[in-house]
Amino acid sequence: ITTVGVLIIACPCALGLATPTSVMVGTGKGAENGILIKGAESLELAHKIKTIVLDKTGTITQGKPTVTNYATVKGIRGSMELKLLRLVATVERNSEHPLAEAIVKYAQSQDVELRECQDFEAIAGSGVQGTVSERLVQIGTQRWMSELGIPTDALQEQKDNWEADGKTVVLIAVDGEIEGIIAIADAIKPSSPAAVKALRNLGLEVVMLTGDNQKTAEAIAREVGIVRVEAQVRPDQKAEKVRELQQEGKITAMVGDGINDAPALAQADVGIAIGTGTDVAIAASDITLISGELQGIVTAIKLSKATISNIRQNLFFAFIYNVLGIPIAAGILFPFFGWLLNPIIAGGAMAFSSVSVVTNALRLRNFSASS
Repeated sequence: ITTVGVLIIACPCALGLATPTSVMVGTGKGAENGILIKGAESLELAHKIKTIVLDKTGTITQGKPTVTNYATVKGIRGSMELKLLRLVATVERNSEHPLAEAIVKYAQSQDVELRECQDFEAIAGSGVQGTVSERLVQIGTQRWMSELGIPTDALQEQKDNWEADGKTVVLIAVDGEIEGIIAIADAIKPSSPAAVKALRNLGLEVVMLTGDNQKTAEAIAREVGIVRVEAQVRPDQKAEKVRELQQEGKITAMVGDGINDAPALAQADVGIAIGTGTDVAIAASDITLISGELQGIVTAIKLSKATISNIRQNLFFAFIYNVLGIPIAAGILFPFFGWLLNPIIAGGAMAFSSVSVVTNALRLRNFSASS
């Protein structure tokens, strides 16, 4: 009787149910809230996150940039501006970058007729270039223009003013001389400032990662409440920036939506993809936010904390019966009181242990993002 009682009370059924039951309910609750969690490890690790790295375009902003300003060095409005715009749009039509798409749409709205581009080349993180009507057209960052040895002083004041307003400015050079600039704005998602504030209230460090110059990046960061900014980051440097944060001893999450974000998403301890982004980013991530709103990050972290808390409660229910029951079943009280644990009672206790674990796990169904 003693041997049977010990075997029954030591049954690990509840222990086997403790973690997977909570994870199953937690991932299901995440799906209800528009958060797709690929594995238990991601859900369990999310509550340990100390730093959130946010890509700017398409993550903090809406990812639909539009041209807001256009100026030429000569300042002549009319046919001269349209001729330059034709050259720029003809080259940009060959690029897949969102800023290029904005420029092409702007040119089309001005009824500009595009031509053929030869020798098109995209320089990652810098700009694009191509030959149109035997003229070399280069469109990109000021840093790239400096590398090419093209002076930009003639447009510097205008550029600084537009960047101070949080706009991305690209410079236009034709045959090695600066000819104009275009300012492009990408509206911030209405929910981004509140989401950033909520993340900071959770005690997390929020970092913005962008290829924009420092002035534009800081203007956007101020608007959403981000203090730390990593600007002028080339696409191939994003993963390295995430690695640097990890080397500071921080559990780091990366949030992005584009093809260029995929290496950084894979490098991060927890990769979070915007569901409205590219398939490559989603495939490289651990968690996907279907709605594309940053508030989903807050919900995911809160859900992770609730799930971990639930798992710990389940482990208590799984162990408490063993801790109390096994010594009694083994006869520790028999010399003093003549008590032995009846195998029937042992079986009932272990069944109740499993019921306790499952019932407690199902409490996660009451999880609310606002709690």
